[in-house]
Amino acid sequence: MKSNLEFRFADINDTAKILYFIKELALYEKMLDEVVATEDQLKEWIFEKKKAEVIFAIENGKEIGFALFFHNFSTFLGRSGIYLEDLFVLQEHRGKGYGKSILKYLAQIAVERGCGRLEWWCLDWNKTSIDFYLSLGAEPMNDWTVYRITGDTLVNMAK
Repeated sequence: MKSNLEFRFADINDTAKILYFIKELALYEKMLDEVVATEDQLKEWIFEKKKAEVIFAIENGKEIGFALFFHNFSTFLGRSGIYLEDLFVLQEHRGKGYGKSILKYLAQIAVERGCGRLEWWCLDWNKTSIDFYLSLGAEPMNDWTVYRITGDTLVNMAK
């Protein structure tokens, strides 16, 4: 089945498709009401400012999954890594090994670019994904807690 899977990098003409996949992921994560991104914002930040990249997984000419990622930096390693912000495969295409294929493709990109790691976050309740990641040899970062400043708190801090 996986022999029909191909990958391509998104271009500016894919902006609506990227937003579609973001919304599908948010729906799966029960967070659709939190999506405020617009096509114009995605166009600006992904393609004009080049702050992220998107690959599509394609089966028989149709996009069935995507990954949005960007480079971070490890001072300890002294080089960049790839941070996977989103990975999603449409429901009807799951169970075919495509999620693993997407991660493998991202690992290839990381190695080709000389990156020191590939990392991501996963929601605590998403046992299916956690089990999948563990089966690939991914290690949870149990000693780390994510902190975030957004909205008015961010604006006020910047004053």
